[in-house]
Amino acid sequence: MALTRAGMRRYLADTAPLANPHFRRLWTANIATVIGAQVSIVAVPAQIYATTGSSAYVGLTGAFGLVPLVVFGLWGGALADVADRRTVLLITTWGLILTSVAFWAQAAMGSHNVWLLLGIFAVQQAFFAVNQPTRTAVLPKLLPAAQLPAANSLSMTLFGAGAVAGPLVGGALIPVLGFSWLYLLHTITLFPTLWAVWKLPPLTVQGAVGRPGLRSVIAGFSYLRGHPVLLMSFGVDLIAMFFGMPRALYPEIAHDSFGGPISGGLAFAILFAAMPAGVLLGGVFSGWVSRVRRHGLAVIVAILVWGLSVSAFGLAVVGATGPNGRLLALAAAALAVGGAADMASSAFRQSMLQSAAEDDVRGRLQGVFVVVVAGGPRLADVAHGAAAQVWGASATVIGGGVLVVVGVLAAAALVPAFVRYRV
Repeated sequence: MALTRAGMRRYLADTAPLANPHFRRLWTANIATVIGAQVSIVAVPAQIYATTGSSAYVGLTGAFGLVPLVVFGLWGGALADVADRRTVLLITTWGLILTSVAFWAQAAMGSHNVWLLLGIFAVQQAFFAVNQPTRTAVLPKLLPAAQLPAANSLSMTLFGAGAVAGPLVGGALIPVLGFSWLYLLHTITLFPTLWAVWKLPPLTVQGAVGRPGLRSVIAGFSYLRGHPVLLMSFGVDLIAMFFGMPRALYPEIAHDSFGGPISGGLAFAILFAAMPAGVLLGGVFSGWVSRVRRHGLAVIVAILVWGLSVSAFGLAVVGATGPNGRLLALAAAALAVGGAADMASSAFRQSMLQSAAEDDVRGRLQGVFVVVVAGGPRLADVAHGAAAQVWGASATVIGGGVLVVVGVLAAAALVPAFVRYRV
C-alpha cells in the first residue's frame, strides 16, 4: 500500500511552490477570481449571440480583444521591466474591477447595443494585457527556478478548475438569472486577488533601465530573435491556437447541433467547460512535468494531441442533429483531451521562458507570450466565425484540427533545435 501511495504521488501535482506564502496567497485568491472571470467569459459571447443570433458577431470579440491585447500586452511587458511590478498589478487589478462593473451596468440597464458591449470588452482586455505578463514575470522573483514547472502547472490546474465551474454555473444560470448578476459575480470575485497583490512585497526589477516605450519593445524582440528556441515556442502555440481553437462556434453548435436554447443552456455550458476540465485533470496528474527534460519534444507531442482532439470534436458534431447525450459526451471528451494536452504544452513553454531569460527582459517576453496565447484564440474567433458562415461549423472545426497537425510537424522539421531542446 505504501508503495502504491508513493507511486501515486509521482503523478499527482507537485505542491512545493505553495510553501511560499506570497505564491500561496496569489494562488488561493485566484480560485474565486478565475471562476468569476470564466463566468464573464461565457456571458459575453452568450449575450452577443442572444442579441444578434450570429456567430460572426461572436467572432468579433476576437477583433475587439486582439488590438488592445497586442498593443497593451507588448507595452505592458515593457512596463513590467522598468516599474515596480507590485504597483503595476495593483493598478491593473483595479482596472479589471471597474470594467467588470461596466459589464454589469450595461446588462442591468437592459442594453442591446452590441458595440457598447464589445467596447467594454476591448478596455477589459487592455488591462488584462498589462496584468498578465506582469503577474507571470514575478514568479521567478518569488520561487526558485526548479519549482517553476510545478508552479505553472498549479496555475493551469486552477485555471482549469475555474474554467469548468465558471461555464457550468454561467451557462446554466444565464436563462435563470440573466447576464447582469453574472457580471456582478465576476466583480466581487476580483477583490480576493486585489488583497493578495496588496500583500506582496515591493517587486523592483533587477537591472532595469530606460522607459517602457517602442524602443524597449523592439529591444525585447531583438533579444527573442537571438534565441530561436524561445521564438519557436511562440510559433508552435500560434499554430495550435489559430487553427485549433473553435470556441466562437460553441454557441452555434450548442444551439443548432445539440438543440440547446439560443441564450445558453446545458449543452452550451458543457462545451465551454469540457476543455478546461481536461486542463484540470491534466494539472491534477501533472507530477511528471518536473521530471521531463526534453521540453521541446514534449511541446510538439502535446500540440499534435491537441490538433487530433479538435478534429475528433468536429467529427462528433457532424452526426448531431438535436439533443443527443452520447454525441455530446463524445464531443466533450475530445475537447477534454485537448485541454489536458494544452496544459502540458503551456507549462513547458512558460517554464522555458521564465528560466532562460534575464530578469530585465522577463516582462517583455511574457508580454509576447500573452499576445500569442490570448491573441491566437482571438484571431481564431474571427477566422472560425467567418469560415463557419461558408463551410459550416463542423467542417471548420475538423479542418482546423488537421491544419494544426500539419503546421506543427512542418515547424518541427524547419527548426529541429527546438525538438532537441533540453532543460
